[in-house]
Amino acid sequence: MARKEFVVFGMGRFGSSVAKTLSENGCQVLAVDMDQSKIELIADAVTYAVCTDVTDVDAIHSLGISNFDGAVIAIGGNLEASVMVTILAKELGIPYILAKARNELHAKILKKVGADMVVFPEKETGIRIAHNLMEGNLFDAIELSTQYSMMDFSVPEDWIGKSLRQLNLRAAKKINVIGLRRDGKLDITPEADMPLEADDVLIIIGKNHALSKLTGGTGA
Repeated sequence: MARKEFVVFGMGRFGSSVAKTLSENGCQVLAVDMDQSKIELIADAVTYAVCTDVTDVDAIHSLGISNFDGAVIAIGGNLEASVMVTILAKELGIPYILAKARNELHAKILKKVGADMVVFPEKETGIRIAHNLMEGNLFDAIELSTQYSMMDFSVPEDWIGKSLRQLNLRAAKKINVIGLRRDGKLDITPEADMPLEADDVLIIIGKNHALSKLTGGTGA
């Protein structure tokens, strides 16, 4: 199986944490930053490390990242640069773009220009996010604490037609369902005996490892 390839822009604490964790787990990682000293610090820990002007369109195109599996935009302190790189990554056809934001307005802009997920991370969440990227667990989770998160979860095929009572997710998956979104409407008290439908989205809370296991494809 081919190793997954990721490009990480911005070698601050979060970006370097994601880059190192991806690399340590067998992924090919291209680390990019405008600061040569940061590139020198990360160079031995990743596949490639490049110092370049991330606001230079030609420079980004020259990186040859169009076939990469994902991009991490960790340039939280420079709104203009993070937005520009997000747009360029989207234009280059990178299938999944995760971007770091410094505030809610920044996050809204990043989502508007093509970021698939926006985070407000610290180093510890950087490591967890890197593992999620490798495992394909690209869910949009809201971290409630260092152990628990809340997330939207699309009902898998083998749950369709079953009720929450039948699935008994608290016992079987160690998660709690706190709502159900159907046809654009949110029900915060879904009936336990109501059969789930194909396009339903459950709002669930659980420990991070339980959510990661669930999104990794474990059915009921």
